[in-house]
This record gives sequence, structure tokens and C-alpha cells, in this order.
Amino acid sequence: MRLGSSSERRAVNRPLRLCCGTHNTRQSGHGAGADGDGDGDNINTNTPTAESIKPKRRRPRESSNKGKGKGKGKGLESDGTTCQHHLRRIPCRSKPTSLKQDDSVKRNFVRADPSYLKTLGQTHSGWIFGAIAELVDNSRDAKATKIEISVESHYSKIAGEKIPMLSVIDDGHGMSHQEIMVMLSFGHKRSDAYDQDSIGRFGIGFKTGAMKLGRDVILLTQTSESRSIAFLSQSVNEDKDNLEIPVVTYSRQGSIMEVDRNIQSEASADYHLKAIKDFSPFNEYFIGEKLGLFGENGKGTQIYIWNLDKWGLDFTLEWQKRNGDNNTSNEDDILIRSRRTRSRQGQISQKVPLDYSLRSYLEVIYLDPRMKIFVQGSLVKSRPLAKSLNKTTVINGEIMGRHVQLILGRCQQEWEQLNCGIFLYWHGRLIEAYKRVGSMVHNADIGRGVIGVIDVTDLLRYGDDVWVHNTKQAFLDCEAYVKLEEWLGHKSDEYWDEHFDTLQLDKNKAHYKPDNEWVQCEKCRKWRMLSFGFDSTSLPQEWFCHMLPYNGECETPEEELEPDAVAVGAKRSRSHKKGKHVVSVSKVYSKKRLRVSQQV
Repeated sequence: MRLGSSSERRAVNRPLRLCCGTHNTRQSGHGAGADGDGDGDNINTNTPTAESIKPKRRRPRESSNKGKGKGKGKGLESDGTTCQHHLRRIPCRSKPTSLKQDDSVKRNFVRADPSYLKTLGQTHSGWIFGAIAELVDNSRDAKATKIEISVESHYSKIAGEKIPMLSVIDDGHGMSHQEIMVMLSFGHKRSDAYDQDSIGRFGIGFKTGAMKLGRDVILLTQTSESRSIAFLSQSVNEDKDNLEIPVVTYSRQGSIMEVDRNIQSEASADYHLKAIKDFSPFNEYFIGEKLGLFGENGKGTQIYIWNLDKWGLDFTLEWQKRNGDNNTSNEDDILIRSRRTRSRQGQISQKVPLDYSLRSYLEVIYLDPRMKIFVQGSLVKSRPLAKSLNKTTVINGEIMGRHVQLILGRCQQEWEQLNCGIFLYWHGRLIEAYKRVGSMVHNADIGRGVIGVIDVTDLLRYGDDVWVHNTKQAFLDCEAYVKLEEWLGHKSDEYWDEHFDTLQLDKNKAHYKPDNEWVQCEKCRKWRMLSFGFDSTSLPQEWFCHMLPYNGECETPEEELEPDAVAVGAKRSRSHKKGKHVVSVSKVYSKKRLRVSQQV
């Protein structure tokens, strides 16, 4: 882009290429990657201006060695302060002052080619819902109480028609300019104030998730003191040899917004805004409309993604919305077009809705769901698995000196769909679903309808190291995970042996009703246990603590089941009919406590 006057050209901060990889041309500034510590943070937030690199005339030095350091005519001097690989002088800020020129230390820095954005997107090539989960996790870590995920069509002047755009909007605490730059960096260090309970760990989730979902993404975020716009785009970086990310930040005082001069100049902000308007469906009016969703005192983050991922000639995702039409059987949902079932060892069922239905996946994504999640404008009804099982048994154990707790039970829905297996959570986030263990792996009928739930946060970590894949869809191969698989296999086999002989199931009468019915208050988000036999499906979609049948208050603490350990038979009954261990487990449920007694 060529600006009109020379003063305008001097005012605009433009990203610079590294001359030869040996000089650090970046200035220190605000945000990640500006600390000059060589840790790989390569986002440039305060680059040299045109004024700072303007060639200056300099009288030749007097030297006893004639011609040394000079070219023909008025060539550039080689005095160690400039790079001769360009025709203009670029200050070299890495020159050590305590060493002679011949012994100077040269620091090497890498650049980020724009093609790397596409490479990042391939992280979630196996399952696109893993990319959406990255954005949902960020909202949860930002303490959001509500998140809305939808696909809508917006007009694009570049395409000349309406195009689908995926949006993820939350009411979390938002991000400052520095936090945005950290998020946009390719990995980052954890601060001292790092929340140990947060799901984000690797510093790449937003990039890998957004770039899988689409080629271009705009992020709008607002805190109590700032408002920012960031544009991570493959389109804007085409034909460039270094990655450029336009970011504009405004300081905020109530309803008054102005460019934050501590971060960038007005001209720099205009330059970045022009790039956003030239390469996106967003103009100043559309941006203003979306920023208005925050309100005067609101906080949160909005993410808009377009040029969505393709499946052949169509999009990988498809979306459906009833728009108030209750006569249609379709739910408000976002689906994977292929409807493929993910590959799992020992699985034969081809009906696993959470593999291709975003609504089904988000029902169980968190072990203790609190955040309201909307898909295509409709509230997702969370399904806490541990609270929705029949013949629930809680087993406490120890693996490599660390305590683990497994909840096993039977589920009518999973029995009908020929499913079974263990749901493994980490920091309360689902990592693996329907993991078959023990005899489930070798026989499709064994374990049918049996579901296990376990959180392995404490087991699969050692100090700051965690044995979770950076996609957060699998665990790394390690000793603790191998021993966990063995332990889960033994316990699930024992549970199946105990309950197999008395198994009775009528699809029409649903013998596998949950041991207790639970409902979540729309206001306090606490789960309330209902009286035995109560049909929760008769309750309204928006239910509150003061309503029937609970008739309570939001201030009342949430009821918790605190089960004692259950030790089941050590030998499998079908294999040892003579002298087998007969295990009878009786359970007495109350709103306060789950009591378990054992008779052998």
C-alpha cells in the first residue's frame, strides 16, 4: 500500500524482513515476543518505522587502511553497525559492545512463513470437532458463563455473494493487548499467575483450531480497560515471505474509545484496519455492529471464521436450524458432513452421535458442566455421565502410588446403540470416549451398555509435564497410561461378571433408568437431585431451584454423592463356577450420601 505524503509514509509501522538472519531488527515493545530474550516469540508488535531506517549521510572514517570498509564511489561503510545485504542502513541492535568486530556474536532468528498457518490447521485433520473444542476450552478458561456457537451467512464483497461464517461468542473476561499477542505467538511461557486448573497448556490451541476450521479468522475482544481486533489470515499473507498479523487496540474508559497510543500510532491503526477491511467481509459498520454486542460494560470475546474447511466440493461442516419450526425432526445442530464414526479398538457400532454431532459432543465434553452452551441458538442440555447411570458402582484404587476413582454403570441409550467403554477426562475435559478395555476389546457383546467415567488429571502428569497429546484428543504412550489401561480392564471385567447373570433389559420399558434424576438450575448452574422415580423430561427447558419438585433456593449447597470404595470379586464368575466369589452389592441412595455395603 502506497501512502500519499512522505510524512504518512514515515508514520506507519511496517513489518520488516530479517535481513540475513544474523541481525535482530526488532525493537522491544508491548506484548509477547518483544522481550528480546531469544525464546522464539516471533510476533512483532513495535517494529522499526520508516523514519528509523531512513538512510543517513555519513562522512567516511579516516583510516590508515585506505579503501577498507568502502565500496565504489559512495558505498556503505562496513563498520559493524549496519547490514550490507540491503541498500539502506538497518540498525543492528545485537552488536556486542565489549567484543572486537571479528569476534562479534551473531544471533540467529527464524521467520514464520505464512504456509505454516495451513500446517497448524492439519493438527486437527483427524476430527474437526477437536478444533471447535479448542475455542470452547478457551472460553471456559476465561470463566465464561455462556458461549454461543453458530454458522450464519454474511455477504462478502470479495466473493461477491453470501458466504457461511462460523462464530464463537462468549462472555468471559476478555483479553488485553498483551494477552492477545501471547495467544497469537507460536507457543509461550507460562506466567507465575498461571491457573493450574485451566485446560490450555501448549500455547497453540487457538491457532490450530481456527486454521482447521477456516482460512481466515477475526477476533474481537473487550475487557474493562481495552478493546482489540486481531486478524489471523491466510488470505492476507498470500505471496508474503513472513507472517503478518494485523492487530488494533483501543483504550477504553466507559463508552469512550480511542487508539491506545502506548501500543501503536493512529497511522499504524489505520494501516491494520485497512488490511482487515480489504481482506475480510468486515467493514467499519459491520465491526461496529459486532462490537456493540459487548455493550457499554460488557466483557468477552467474539471469534468469526470464514473460508471454511472443505469436504470435496462442499464444506466439511453442515448446519441446520429450525428457526422456530417445531414440526421438523432436525435439531439445531452443527454436523460433520461425512457422518463417519471414529476408529476405536474393538468397536463395531456405527452409531456414535458424538462423533459427528456437535450438540451430542458438547453434552458430555465436561465432567462437571457449568457453562451454558448454545448451538445454532438452542441451549445444549448437558449430560453429566457420572450422574446418569444405572447400577452405579464407585471403585477407588491406586496406580503408581496415585489415587484414582472409577465410576461404572449401565446406560440404556448406549445399550441400544451397541456402545460401551470408558470416558477419560483430564482437568474435567473429555479426552477419550468409549475406550474399550479388558474383554470389551475382543468381544462386542461383553460390556454392552456399560459406561465408565474417570478423571486422570493427577495420574497423567509429572510436575509441569503432562502426558496429553496437544490435540487434547488422546493421551501419550507412557507407563502410567499402560498401567491405567490394565487397571480399567480388570475393574470393568469384574463389574460385567457381577451384573451379567441378572441382566434384564426391555427396550420399551427401559430397565436401565438412572439411579437418580438430576436437573440443573438456569440461574446458579447447580445440579439438584430429584426424588426417586421423577421424570425429568416433564420439566420446562428453563428450570430454577424455586420450582417444583425441588422447591429450594439457589443458596443451598449442591448435593453430592460421596461413595465409599467398592471391592468386587477378584475372579471372573463365568470362568470359575466352582468356588467362585459371589459378590452382592447393595446400594442405598440419599440426597446427601451414597452408602455401599458388601457381602461376600
